[in-house]
Formats: sequence, structure tokens, C-alpha cells
Amino acid sequence: MWKIMQENLEDLTSANLWRALAAEFLGTLFLVLVGCGSIENNGQATSVVQVALAFGLVFGTLVWCVQHISGGHLNPAITAGALVVRRVSIIRGLLYIIAQCVGAIAGAAVLYGVASKPEATRLGVNTLNGITAAQGFGVELMVTFILVFVVLASTDEKRTDLSGSAPLTIGLAVAAGHLFAFQYTKCSMNSARSFGPAVIKNSWESHWVYWVGPVVGGILAALVYEYIFSAGATFTRTKKFVLRSKKCALPTPKEKVNDKADVVEIQMEEKKEEEEKIEEKVIEEEPVQPNGGKD
Repeated sequence: MWKIMQENLEDLTSANLWRALAAEFLGTLFLVLVGCGSIENNGQATSVVQVALAFGLVFGTLVWCVQHISGGHLNPAITAGALVVRRVSIIRGLLYIIAQCVGAIAGAAVLYGVASKPEATRLGVNTLNGITAAQGFGVELMVTFILVFVVLASTDEKRTDLSGSAPLTIGLAVAAGHLFAFQYTKCSMNSARSFGPAVIKNSWESHWVYWVGPVVGGILAALVYEYIFSAGATFTRTKKFVLRSKKCALPTPKEKVNDKADVVEIQMEEKKEEEEKIEEKVIEEEPVQPNGGKD
């Protein structure tokens, strides 16, 4: 516990944290401006495909711009997932979510300011389309699960099979989620994206759906990927993730190993590698006899 508190304090005083907060604020601002702006598009009717492409393309583009600074979360659900598997510190995670929400409010305010009929526009406020709040919760949970699962899979440092663009893959996941969920809930997948327009329009009907659904989906996806599907997943890690703290944003550095079982396993692997190196060295140094070793 003391170690976690110490690392959070160090993170709070680091210069990188404040750059990361600025990146999350600015990224979420433009995400809401472009994504939500595509829904009504200054009072003109739009298609689901247009909205899906707008959200997917702008999200992937912004992740590409700020991933090296903050990890490119731009979404409280992604931050919550990263937090429970200790890819960000507690203080960083909480400040990220605050920065994302403030950025979303700013983005919705700018969108309101540029609308030709600001009082008539809905600013992309999420609404349930003929379904109950419980059904909306389920839809948001599932689409956000996919998004966070893709984010963690695309930024898994230990995988050696990744050769494509992580931001592009993440953007495609956002687009796919909108193609499915837009006609159900107007597809949040992002609590900040829902919060900003709701604040500006003072519209809070079933708003809890767009917080609980995405955050729960993000946390479940993070746990499932990190402890079952990640390249370094082991059963022993599931026992200790609550006690561990990782200071950096996505992607993570090499983990520190504290569990006794992991220490023994790694020691055995290192001993085996050392023996193999010795054998290889002996083979290389062994003199080659003429005539195949025959006198």
C-alpha cells in the first residue's frame, strides 16, 4: 500500500502528467466536436455510416497524435480499464477522467457555438431508441467491451505478431461499435462523449446508462484481456493485480515481478537458458578432428 501511495505521489509531481492531461483534454474536445457534430451536421440529416466513420476516423487520428504522451485514452472507460490492471496510477487515472470530461464539455460548447440554430440542435445527446435502460446498459457494455479489448490487444508490448497501426485498429473498433449500437443508444462507448453534450443541453434522461455501461464494459474487458488473453498472461498474476501499481500509460514497460511463484518460474527459465548457452559454447569450442574423427 505504501508503495502504491509513493508511486502516485511521484506521478502527481511529474512533468509528464500535466502534458498528458492537456493531451487528454484537447483530444476529447476534438472528438466530441467532430463526432457529435456529424450526428446532426448543422441541422442536416446524416446516415449511421457517416456518424460511424466520423467517430472512428477522428478517434484513431487523435490517438495517433497523443498516444506517445498520454497513451491516447480520450475515454473514461479505457482509463478505468487501464486503472484496474495497473497500467496507470490511481491519481493519473482520476485526473485523466476529469480532463476528458472537461474537454468533452468544451467540445460540446464549441459545437453549440458554431451551430446555425443552437437551440434546436441536440449536440448528439445520447437517447434510448425504443429500448429500456437495462437493454441500453447491455448494449453499451458490449460495444465498450470490444473497444477496450481492442485497445489492450493493440498496445500489448509483449506481442510479437503486431505489425499494423494500433490507432487505425482502435478507430475501426469505434466505427464498428457505432454501426451496431447507434440505432439503439446513439452509441456512447465513451462516458465523457455523453457527458459533454448532456451538460450543455441539460439533458440527463437515463444518463447513468452511458456511465455505468461503458465503465463496466471497459473494466471487464481489461481484466479478461490482461489475465487470460494477453501475451504475458499467467494464472498467478490474477492473485496479485490489486497490489501492484504501474505508473505509465499505455503501453506498459516491463513488469516488476514480486510473486514467489513467478520468481521461481523465472529463475528456472534463466537457469535453463544459461545451461543451453554453456552447451552451445562447448560445442563451438570443441576441436574438429580431421577425417571425421578417424585415425
